[in-house]
Amino acid sequence: MKTRHFDRIGNGGITFTELGFGTAPLGNLYRAVSDEDASATLETAWATGCRYYDTAPLYGLGLSETRLNPFLRGKKRDDYVLSSKVGRLMRACPPEERTGIGKFFDTPSRREVYDYSYDGVMRSFEASLERLGVDRIDILFVHDVDIFTHGSKDASDQRIEEFMRSGYYGLLSLRDQGVIKAFGGGINEWQVAQTLAERGDFDLFLLAGRYTLLEQEALTSFLPLCQRRGIGIVLGGPYNSGILATGPKPGAYYNYSEAPKDILERVAGIEAICKRHGIRLIEAALQFPLLHPSVVSVIPGGQRPSEVESNRSLLDAKLPAALWADLKKEGLMRAEAPTA
Repeated sequence: MKTRHFDRIGNGGITFTELGFGTAPLGNLYRAVSDEDASATLETAWATGCRYYDTAPLYGLGLSETRLNPFLRGKKRDDYVLSSKVGRLMRACPPEERTGIGKFFDTPSRREVYDYSYDGVMRSFEASLERLGVDRIDILFVHDVDIFTHGSKDASDQRIEEFMRSGYYGLLSLRDQGVIKAFGGGINEWQVAQTLAERGDFDLFLLAGRYTLLEQEALTSFLPLCQRRGIGIVLGGPYNSGILATGPKPGAYYNYSEAPKDILERVAGIEAICKRHGIRLIEAALQFPLLHPSVVSVIPGGQRPSEVESNRSLLDAKLPAALWADLKKEGLMRAEAPTA
């Protein structure tokens, strides 16, 4: 698999595989996955050449990290890149009080406690090291200081202030000491990522679903800022929760909910042009973000080995330049989107 080397501050940097593996599904997101199936999926990802693995304490309330533990134990530490997140601490609680009921299944009985302070960042980091069973994590992302998570701009702004006053300096110290290689934000909204980038010295953003074949609004200001500052983008959610994988069929998902009519119609237009060029919608969706110079890796998830193998095969499709030109001509892609 092709790789992209990222070294913003001259500390040796990080080499990403173009396709990473997002482990939220292995935290039993939306359905329970057995330990055996989770292990098989991770080993399949490794066999495809994937060497970048992203996790978080939230995913399965620690389950995702603990499932990575035996998988990574048999690998040389310098052979892979690992990122996790800070901003939540996991506290034991009665089963009926656990976080994510109806979203995460068969998980430990834990509840999330938001903590974006210096001490909270350090406690989260130490707990992740223990659950993962590793002696270092390459990248730490501050997790979910966005509107999607906290419910309003005011609430998001309060979390950003809490982090920038305190927890930010924890991540800065860890990077400056060489304990981690880089830090950034794992964010659902590019506008919030831009706010952070304007206020601090961030290396990377894991942007969930906000620069895809379907939407490129981040080109208005955030991605140009990243290019000027040398900030890298890990692109999560390249299928916008599913619709760019399934196509605009009834019940297709967009942003974790059923897609509205206007989104279904837009995706139908994109798919029609893909078909005209003999290209599958999902192939174009996975490859498109990688055409932007700031994107270092794309990380679709996967709960089954077959899904991992399918994602890998999509990278091999040859996409003609005329496909992107036609999408722009029809107003289905922003004119300034990089396509070469």
